[in-house]
Order: sequence, then structure tokens, then C-alpha cells
Amino acid sequence: MTTNADTAASAATPAPADGKAPRRRAPAGAAVLREDVTEAIRAAVFDELAAVGYARMSIEGIARRAGVGKTAVYRRWRSKRHLVLDLVSAIAVQGLPAPDTGSLEGDLRLLYEVTSRALRHPVAGQIIPDLQAEAARNPEIADALQKALREGQQGVASGIVAAATARGEVRAGADLDLALDLMSGPLYWRAVVVRGPKLPKPYLATLARTTAAALRAL
Repeated sequence: MTTNADTAASAATPAPADGKAPRRRAPAGAAVLREDVTEAIRAAVFDELAAVGYARMSIEGIARRAGVGKTAVYRRWRSKRHLVLDLVSAIAVQGLPAPDTGSLEGDLRLLYEVTSRALRHPVAGQIIPDLQAEAARNPEIADALQKALREGQQGVASGIVAAATARGEVRAGADLDLALDLMSGPLYWRAVVVRGPKLPKPYLATLARTTAAALRAL
């Protein structure tokens, strides 16, 4: 019988030419977890979080949505808490693409366009507030969520400020923490906290122009 972590897989040993009984081959080592199954589970977690929230989310529901057995999930993560911590932390590692338009205002405008689409996605709109509520009760999730939301933006923000400084648009030695607050705060407040109607068409351009002026004043 063949075995693998997700699918059966082992090589059969051909019978030797001399007719003697074949020697049993030693195990080849640990089974390899299929990446397509892992990705299906990750996608199912986001959908399940959006649909039922962290408190009601279960390994059974994730497995059902991913089209796999529960054992496929448990081979990768010990619990739903570890699974969510892993995925939220991965968001911080991936980060956002660094804009390079040649001007501070242009970089900010592109950053806001990308971030706005991400924050206003129906899945993100459900997951982020739910995880924030859970973070108030779970320090581990609080730390992971802070890392994802802050560090994911911090790398991009520091890159934008560094480029603007090199062009002479922002003074050298500007406060990077304050710059990050200025760059990320207003859009996050509007899209995630207030969660008002769709942003007016000129809003992002105006926000980019205003934020650029604030950064020049640092």
C-alpha cells in the first residue's frame, strides 16, 4: 500500500532477475505536503473567517470549504489559532508593492489606490474588524495582527520617504513613525473603522496631495 501526507505515493520494488525474494526498501523519509492542498486550505481560512468569524470558525468548516479531510489541516497546523496566526503573519511578510512614480505625491496616490482596493474588498472588510475584536481577548493574535497591519505598511512607507528624501521632497531625518501614521491613518480610518459609503472619486488624489504636504512639513 502506498502512503503520503496527502496522497498515496511510493515506488514499487521490481522482482530481481535471480528469483530471490526482494529486500524490503527502507522508508524514503518524511512525506511531502502538497502545496496545492496547503494553498486551498489558506484560501478556505479567509473565506471561513469572512463567513462566520474567528469564534465560530472550525477546522471542520475549513476542511469542508477546502475540499480536504481534517487530517490535511492538522498536518500543517495544530489548531485554528496557529493557522490564523500563521496566515496573518504571512501578510506582513508579503507587504505591499513599493510605488516608484518619481514623485512623493504620485507614490502616495498609487499606494492609496492599492491599499483602498485591498481594504474595501468584501473579505478584508469582514476579517479585519473580526480579528481586531478577537485581538482584545487574545494577546498572540493581537501581536500578529499589529505586525501584519503595521509592518506590512512600514516597509513601503519607509521606502516612499527614503525616495522622497533623496529627491529633496522630504527633509533628511524626518520622523518615520509619524510619517507612517500620516500615510496610513486616514485611509484606514475611512475604509475600516468608519466603513462609510464608497470613496468619492477625487478622495484618493486629495488625500495624496494633502499627505504629501504634511510629510514635507515634518
